[in-house]
Amino acid sequence: MDYYSRYLEDSLLESLKNFPVTAVTGPRQCGKSTMVKHLVTMLNGKTKKGKSGAALDFVYLDLERPSDLRKLDNAEWFLGAQKGKLICIDEIQRKPDLFPLIRSLADEWDRPGCFLILGSASRDLLKQSSESLAGRVSYKRHTPFLWNEIDSENSIEHYFSAGGFPRSILASSEELSFQWRTDFISTFLERDLLQWREFTPAAMGRLWRMLAHVNGQTVNYSVLASSLGISSVSVKNYIDLLANTFMVEIVHPWFSNLAKRLVKAPKIYIADSGITAALLGLHSFNEISGHPVFGSLWEQIVLANLRGWFPDAEICHYRTSNGSEADFVVRIHKNVFVVECKASFDPALSKGNYLAFEDIAPRHTFVVTPSAESWPFKPGIDVVSLAELRKRLVI
Repeated sequence: MDYYSRYLEDSLLESLKNFPVTAVTGPRQCGKSTMVKHLVTMLNGKTKKGKSGAALDFVYLDLERPSDLRKLDNAEWFLGAQKGKLICIDEIQRKPDLFPLIRSLADEWDRPGCFLILGSASRDLLKQSSESLAGRVSYKRHTPFLWNEIDSENSIEHYFSAGGFPRSILASSEELSFQWRTDFISTFLERDLLQWREFTPAAMGRLWRMLAHVNGQTVNYSVLASSLGISSVSVKNYIDLLANTFMVEIVHPWFSNLAKRLVKAPKIYIADSGITAALLGLHSFNEISGHPVFGSLWEQIVLANLRGWFPDAEICHYRTSNGSEADFVVRIHKNVFVVECKASFDPALSKGNYLAFEDIAPRHTFVVTPSAESWPFKPGIDVVSLAELRKRLVI
């Protein structure tokens, strides 16, 4: 499989130069390991050609490989012997007891670029590292392919149906792409989920599919609980697990205007349009385009790209009881923007949209469409392509 440059690369390299520990989180199979191996090989090649002539020394451990896991039976001895190397540890959440040792060694060696740890589940990673690595670690969130990473070789229609996971969007046919995604869903439910207690694959599978049908809608825990025959607390815990394993995105309401009667429930999106399509049994763009979920899939695509481009941005939704509504309110530094998503080449805004724009009073409003074209719509409002949105939000 050819390598595609990833948006996170420069930020990751900068982190390795300045922090003892760099943590890369993100969903399984989104390309974390591929990116890291490529960057380490690239750095190794550049160093060999440099004036010093010394090659970058590194060791790579994949904790899903039994032989690598056995190397850490005496972790202090093994890792201590790697002094001076960049130590890459993949699927770190499988051995959370390593974090105190990583902290101790990073302090002892006192240099940037000691450890590069990768994890596909944020719950254990963030919990352990926040206790042990505070002030020593830089977090980077990796994602499935962003649109600007693969737009030169793919149509927006294919991006809709296949999503951003590399083995899905780069598959040689729609059938193989769909098969990979259904296998991914089964593997997550039947193997990855077993790392956590009190979660059953059957119940999680039903909930995940229910969320796909209401993708992008405000969540009602009681309704979901009634349908599943479990408690509202259990539903919330299930959704939190899906969020902590990067399978769903929770978008909370925007609360800046306290004078309005706001809808306070969060919106839930499946984190990838291709996974949503597979959960719904939709094989192609033609099937998706006639399905009620079509518009929310475009919102989902825009949200996934916003998360990847601006990992530190605050992203919320806005809705009031009188019908004011905006898909996303995005705060980047101190600047507030509204991003409205319209899955049409000829977008129209509703009265509720205009009311929301007045309530929020953003610096600018962008209406994002699947078109490659961008144009001024009204004062303070521009219609933009997905590629153009990233450029316009950079301050």
